[in-house]
Amino acid sequence: MGPEVLVGLTADEALVLFEWLHRMEAGPGFDSIVEDYVEKVALWNLSALRERELVESFHHDCAERVAAARARPPVE
Repeated sequence: MGPEVLVGLTADEALVLFEWLHRMEAGPGFDSIVEDYVEKVALWNLSALRERELVESFHHDCAERVAAARARPPVE
């Protein structure tokens, strides 16, 4: 395994990315968006890292939090 790479995201970006990853992983088209198993593993690992850090994903109003994060303008 090589050196780690840190990726910086805002809280809104992290929440939206987490929701998207879970939606893609659970959907029937997941296999069509990845070319090989290594890509799947990378996406699963990214999802697992986000899940450990995001308390919002365990709240009863997670869908509303994701919608609010999507509605806020991105930080540039």
